Amino acid sequence: MRLLRLADLRPAPADPATFTGDARVTRMPGVADDPAVNAYRVEFEPRARTAWHLHSGLQLLVVLSGRCRVQREGEPVQVAAAGDVVSIAAGERHWHGADADGPMAHLALNVDSATTWFGPVSDAEYEGR
Repeated sequence: MRLLRLADLRPAPADPATFTGDARVTRMPGVADDPAVNAYRVEFEPRARTAWHLHSGLQLLVVLSGRCRVQREGEPVQVAAAGDVVSIAAGERHWHGADADGPMAHLALNVDSATTWFGPVSDAEYEGR
């Protein structure tokens, strides 16, 4: 059994090369070994978001508070509320972030996965235009 205490971990500002807006990331590596699972608590201010990216394995987003905007490339923007879970398959190019009306926090669980980053999400893409 492993117990990772959030109180023992420190959030860091999100990398501006891979995020737009104000976001903080608390890394929780090594949640499990087989398969390898890394967890990230990410807190987004309104309109903050990731860049376009994909994962080599499954990613689960558990929305902890607020509303999460998420989009798979070529599909409409969707909104997930606190308590919702978003399942993103390996190889799906996507982005996620906070709604315009308030902050959002989610727990990202990356299962046996590496991340490949692409360019930023434009305001038009964020707004679903």
